[in-house]
Amino acid sequence: MAGETELTIVGNLTADPELRTISTGASVCNFTIAATPRMFNRQSQQWEDGPALFMRCTAWRELAEHISRSLAKGMRVIARGVLSQETYQANDGTNRTVVKLAVDEIGPSLRYATAAVAKQQSARGFQGNQGVQGGYSSGATFGGSAWQEAPKPNPVEPAIGGPHDPWATGDGQTADFGGGDGDEPEF
Repeated sequence: MAGETELTIVGNLTADPELRTISTGASVCNFTIAATPRMFNRQSQQWEDGPALFMRCTAWRELAEHISRSLAKGMRVIARGVLSQETYQANDGTNRTVVKLAVDEIGPSLRYATAAVAKQQSARGFQGNQGVQGGYSSGATFGGSAWQEAPKPNPVEPAIGGPHDPWATGDGQTADFGGGDGDEPEF
């Protein structure tokens, strides 16, 4: 939609994402991303943390389910969405305003970690030309003290169509997304 304020934020999850199901059956996931800028102090010749921005985020349906299965407290993520503002009356009678990010894309940051991607089957997901169904979600495992390192691909197996290829069709072939014989698709 036109006129919406879009935002991309990079930061760490402050807690495990909270997944719940509303009365209509739709899944919703709530989480908070803390983005802390780093600045170089020329006087002390050291890097210092600036004031943290805590952005409350919401995701819906399959994305919500993928987030709850893939992401955990402390993980560094990149999220993109649309800002919204809600005003409500608190228990003490004062009016309060909250700014939230309705997330439509999110993934782990690969700046300091690695991730493995696992394709998810779904009737509502992407459909390629050869009947490949499903979107993808990050089945991320992270290297570091609290995270596990992602599995390394086997150098003997081919990079495309092997068991680690999320776009493989299941018969060892890679999905064709419209070029067929290598030609560019017509637009």
